Amino acid sequence: MTKVTKAVIAAAGFGTRFLPQTKAMPKEMLPLIDKPIIQYVVEELVEAGIEDILLQVRSNKRPIEDHFDLPSQDLIANLEQGGPKKASLIKEVNDLARIANFVFVRAKAPYGNAAPVVDMAHLLGDEPFIYTFADDFFVGRPKSRFRQMIELHEQRGGSVISCMQVKHDSQYDKYGIVSGQQVEDGLYKVDKIIEKPGKDNAPSDLASVSSYLLDPKLIPYLQRAEEELEEGEEFYIQPAMQAMMNDGHDFWGLNIQGTYYDTGDKLEYLKTVVDFGLGHEELGSELRAYMEEKLRG
Repeated sequence: MTKVTKAVIAAAGFGTRFLPQTKAMPKEMLPLIDKPIIQYVVEELVEAGIEDILLQVRSNKRPIEDHFDLPSQDLIANLEQGGPKKASLIKEVNDLARIANFVFVRAKAPYGNAAPVVDMAHLLGDEPFIYTFADDFFVGRPKSRFRQMIELHEQRGGSVISCMQVKHDSQYDKYGIVSGQQVEDGLYKVDKIIEKPGKDNAPSDLASVSSYLLDPKLIPYLQRAEEELEEGEEFYIQPAMQAMMNDGHDFWGLNIQGTYYDTGDKLEYLKTVVDFGLGHEELGSELRAYMEEKLRG
């Protein structure tokens, strides 16, 4: 079985929910304490063995490219003036540029969540790959999300859809719900994903969120689908996945063990910042005390 070493990150969105903040700064660069959101996703990929990270971007995404590039000499000179206490920061910003092999490709395919994969097809070859987003992610426990997905792929082959267990009835109206045969607790062999079915019509309690580990056989399906698009029609990945399922290709819906965060929504972003702040080794206790004081009024 071919080792999974490549990942595609969709990073070409406009971040309109966060305007005017995202007018000049990509939403993927919004901070969680002292790191941008996208760095958490990249570090999670690298931890799982991903070596090549392909990002679909637009012209306004240069800050992402700069973030994963070598630091400027002005920054290094400034840190060096801080003496030994700044040495760890020099190492950290230098190591960030070497954490993986980065490729940035400008968006060309029609707008939609299938576009990043089609834009990267010439770089993916005949290898399975991760496809993920830069504004929602899991903090996996005890293993990272991508390690859980890769281990399942190594055991069973096929493609893997990362899922979370639905906790609130309203989520049945927000996410696509996987349908198919339950193989074991938290694992389905998927025959379809039903978009926002509502609780009464939901075929399971697993919602498709955040990422995929995809068989490269998906790419020809996507390329054919692109040729058949009507003018102005959005280009979605789900119909091509469904066509593969219909042709007998295996797709697994895996309930990821861990906590799911959706930072593409303002309120959920704030909740994520609070969670990360409370869990921070240095800041957590003081932040908790401050929040308790505020809540007491």
